[in-house]
Amino acid sequence: MPDMGNQSKMTDTSGHPKGALRGVVAVGASAGGVEALTAFASRLPSDLPYAVLVALHMPASAPSVLAGILDRSGPLPAVSASHGAKMEAKKIYVAVPDRHLLMEDHRLVLSEGPTENGYRPAINALFRSVALTLGHSAIGVVLSGVLDDGVAGAAAIRARGGTTIAQLPEDALFSAMPQNALGAGVIDHKAAATEIGPLLAQLAGRKLEERVMEPDARMELENLIAMGGRFSTEFDGEALGPHSGYICPDCNGSLMIVTEDNGFRCRVGHAWTGEALLKARDDEVEQALWIALRSLQEKARLSRKMADTISPGSLHRRYTQAADEAERAMSVLGQRLSRTTSEADEHGGH
Repeated sequence: MPDMGNQSKMTDTSGHPKGALRGVVAVGASAGGVEALTAFASRLPSDLPYAVLVALHMPASAPSVLAGILDRSGPLPAVSASHGAKMEAKKIYVAVPDRHLLMEDHRLVLSEGPTENGYRPAINALFRSVALTLGHSAIGVVLSGVLDDGVAGAAAIRARGGTTIAQLPEDALFSAMPQNALGAGVIDHKAAATEIGPLLAQLAGRKLEERVMEPDARMELENLIAMGGRFSTEFDGEALGPHSGYICPDCNGSLMIVTEDNGFRCRVGHAWTGEALLKARDDEVEQALWIALRSLQEKARLSRKMADTISPGSLHRRYTQAADEAERAMSVLGQRLSRTTSEADEHGGH
């Protein structure tokens, strides 16, 4: 007769071998993300049977220090992700600058695939990869940030049978990202950052039923693009969808409509949500206004200088009038840029 006492010691309440990797928790954050991730890591269970993959939007030139911060913040060790590493339970893997953090066959993939919403690493790319690889064993967590990053990725995880969690908007330094995910109806649970760890402990005890999932050609194509190189041509841009009539802010190529809910990609794979595309257009307009302001300032100064070198007369009046007009236009543009800067400060960077 088998020793049932020993067997119970070797398995947990859900029937899995103790210490075995049961799935992956994919975590995405943007503005205010360091604070949210620190709070999140502080109460993760020390025996969490998941690997934790973290993508924080950061500039390509940013120093890779987040793993060290999270390693000191809670009970689980945190390391910078390395290409090809086999994932382990009870460990946090942090995306490095200028690389997408993806997974394939329970190993980490660091990719130079096209940026998504202007970022590499990208939250949606991580979530999509985890969804396709693990299905119902995937958990997605959306933390503090601006715009709608993570919404498409959370939808992908739910579509493949996984579970999604959002930080309570009132708990986040920048609430737009979790709020947009909640508003899109792609979130199963919501909690303060410090309460997500205990929630994961509860979810870890569930018995998950295997589900047969139909292939998702669009999701698989987008994952293939993210897995590719920076300038990969291994996919057919025309297969992405119909032309949108918009231009990619990254490369000025034509954007195709990938999903009906304002998802776009260009021929070389740069991905944009509608919110991120609007933000990129705002940035372009602001840059154009700054250029116009500088040009007007130079025009006013040059006109004044030229007026000072000649005697009063029609030419003097023309230079003076040109300077006056340029200075009036400078005033209008300066007020517009001041409002734009104030609004950006209120809503946070991305």
